[in-house]
Amino acid sequence: MLTALDDAAVGQWCRAAVEALSDFRARLDDLNVFPVPDGDTGTNLLHTAEGALAALDEAAPGEPTWAVVARGAVLSARGNSGTILAQLLRGLADQLVDQPPADGPVLATAVRKAAESAYTAVAAPEEGTFLTVARAAGEAAVAAVDEGRTTLADVVGAAADGAHRALEGTPDQLAALREAGVVDAGGAGLSLVLDALVRTVTGVQPVRPALTRRAHPPHDHVHAPHQPPPGPGSEVQYLLADADEGSVARLHERLAGLGDSLVIVGVDTPTGREWNVHVHVADVGAAIEAGIEAGRPHRITVTPLAPVPPAAPVPGVRAVVAAVHSEGLAELFRAEGARVVVCEPGGITEDDLYDEVVAAGAQEVVVLPNDAGLHAAASRAAERAREAGREVGVVPTRSPVQGLAALAVADPQRRFGDDVIGMAEASAATRWAELAVADQEALTTAGLCRPGDVLGSAEGDVVVIGAEHAAVACDLLDRLLSAGGEMATLVVGPDEALGDAVCAHLSSAHPTVEVVRYGGGPGSLPLQIGVE
Repeated sequence: MLTALDDAAVGQWCRAAVEALSDFRARLDDLNVFPVPDGDTGTNLLHTAEGALAALDEAAPGEPTWAVVARGAVLSARGNSGTILAQLLRGLADQLVDQPPADGPVLATAVRKAAESAYTAVAAPEEGTFLTVARAAGEAAVAAVDEGRTTLADVVGAAADGAHRALEGTPDQLAALREAGVVDAGGAGLSLVLDALVRTVTGVQPVRPALTRRAHPPHDHVHAPHQPPPGPGSEVQYLLADADEGSVARLHERLAGLGDSLVIVGVDTPTGREWNVHVHVADVGAAIEAGIEAGRPHRITVTPLAPVPPAAPVPGVRAVVAAVHSEGLAELFRAEGARVVVCEPGGITEDDLYDEVVAAGAQEVVVLPNDAGLHAAASRAAERAREAGREVGVVPTRSPVQGLAALAVADPQRRFGDDVIGMAEASAATRWAELAVADQEALTTAGLCRPGDVLGSAEGDVVVIGAEHAAVACDLLDRLLSAGGEMATLVVGPDEALGDAVCAHLSSAHPTVEVVRYGGGPGSLPLQIGVE
């Protein structure tokens, strides 16, 4: 039982929240009817929470945990509910960063103030939504302290219980929810996040009613909620850099006149303050132009509010979707006939992979994640695509060189299952290795490395540490080929001279080995190697 919420507990909470939102994503999407019934609330909340967790995993030593969580959530926030969740986390960070670990009373005050800040971030707040549930959580937490229940477990339990009570009342506050027979999807997501906090603090998972559609009796006195403008409209979202408070205030006023569901959340980053801007509008161009006038918008996304159902897959057509981490690799995989998803600053997500699978228009799709960290997202995307009528197989490639090996044996004339097995076998038969540069001191399987050391890893384990790229690369290849091999595939990063040196070494030391060399590798991996 925790008595205070320290940095380690915050990290555990983030992981627990991601697990909960991942488990319930589809059900939250099904509940989503307000402000637009576009069925993506669970997906957006999960993406936002994953952004906070990823920021924690990548944070530099000594960075304040709460600040990192807030930054990751705000920069990754997607959709209306995701952006409000990011604001709630940022509000908690404003209260708790650079402070001693929060005990019960301190956390209660922080939750209440964070809920208040979430209200101020939304241009036209509605009751019966995420905001109502957040406010109820803060009020319940403070009330518990006032009643003398001051332990951390008391406070988080009261906050979660208060949120669930408010959630059950949301259909009485919004006609759209009552007519659909659902509770608010964003509020349900927040309740899951707070239950994850209870589990982190107490070790016990609260037992709650199932998140399903339910019937609610009509209430004639309920005021009809404010709705987005009529017409299809679009959700516009972007990050905004190089903007001061005055510019953002003017942007807020401009966007409020253009559309609905406006949320703007700011956060400090190592390069200055950035803002996540979310709005539903009919005039997409005007919303983006307003951002350009205020600062530098980037990572712009535009999503129709009345999504067009994906076209039915074409029977007998097969496609391959590959995830890659550089434009050079993207060109390489496209040349081999694959569709590609290129890693953006926020990383490749389940949604990115799912969208590309559906966009392929094929009845049969093979997915090549090309990164061990993407296997789970690829599997979830494949499962969703199967539910949408596609036949999808995921070949668990851990490196682009394994993906290229799989593509080389792809045969659309074979039965789909046989083709997936053949590609998987080719991938598994390809031993993979790569060069990277250490950014911090660490103990590896090859010994202690320091910042700036060149690391040669095989199958994910560091086996060579050295000072020069070429020397480490040649040593690494010698080790790989000592176990045999007829062909070496090289994917070279920006340093072409490294590729020349490695090819020269292979020519002299291993003259019987066939060498296939490609350029376009990511700068973070100077060399990637496959041996077959």
